[in-house]
Amino acid sequence: MITRTAVGAPGAGPYAVAVDASGVAWITLVHAGQVAGLPRGGEATLHDLGNPACRPSLLAVGPDGAVWVTRGGDDRIDRIDPDGARRSFPVTGGPYGIAAGPDGTVWFTAIGADAVGRLAPDGQATLTPVPEAGGMPAMITAGPDGAMWFTLNRAAALGRVDATGEITLHPLPDPACGPVGIAADGEALWFAEIGAGRVGRLVPGEPPQEFDLPDRAARPHAVAPDGAGGCWVTLWAAGALAHLDAHGTVTAVHDLGEGTEPHGVAVAADGAVLVALETGHVVTLAPATAP
Repeated sequence: MITRTAVGAPGAGPYAVAVDASGVAWITLVHAGQVAGLPRGGEATLHDLGNPACRPSLLAVGPDGAVWVTRGGDDRIDRIDPDGARRSFPVTGGPYGIAAGPDGTVWFTAIGADAVGRLAPDGQATLTPVPEAGGMPAMITAGPDGAMWFTLNRAAALGRVDATGEITLHPLPDPACGPVGIAADGEALWFAEIGAGRVGRLVPGEPPQEFDLPDRAARPHAVAPDGAGGCWVTLWAAGALAHLDAHGTVTAVHDLGEGTEPHGVAVAADGAVLVALETGHVVTLAPATAP
């Protein structure tokens, strides 16, 4: 069963979604300068970030339950505590992707600076340039090998950054593949090639696997592991959500509506799949229909 919940005012633009340990879905409203907290079956609570033009983009839930949000419009990263208290930290370079690291730090990508950033618990940010100028680092995740991994959209590569800040690039075969979304399970990294209509899977230390989608023009954007070895992927141009199993076989495609612009995707602890539609809703796919 698929349900739709309106989030934010018309035009607010739900963009990214993450689910915390209590089951609350957190959603960025990219056009409204807000973040919404949406309990399952409840009403959303809006958190205003103080600048309608701050463009909150990606978010991540830390191990302590705090939610971290990148603000690409005014170069800041915000932390929203479980009690709703908010702190804001200045950074540089157009922060976009964000993920909690294994050591209590927060890592982010800085698109405008061609860099990967590390935000220490005291709010100090350190940027490390990526080896590819103009590579456009996009999303970032904690990998199964203890390092952070990110996509380089214009360089057709994945990047790996270890705790010391050393970056290693892993080029992909197709120079026009344009990777954006990336997420990891306990074994592998899944990534979306928006320019090629593919989804990839990489076990660190092994060559990447790449899987063509049935609609090569679907523009896959974000990915989320399903907890069973496969992944879910949003198909932005097709207005759909697809599932791939551990072998890369597409097992389901759910039509979310033409022009709905699905971006972020997350999987809750009970297997429910949540998708942020920039046109104004969050879609929930009940766990009974998930593989």
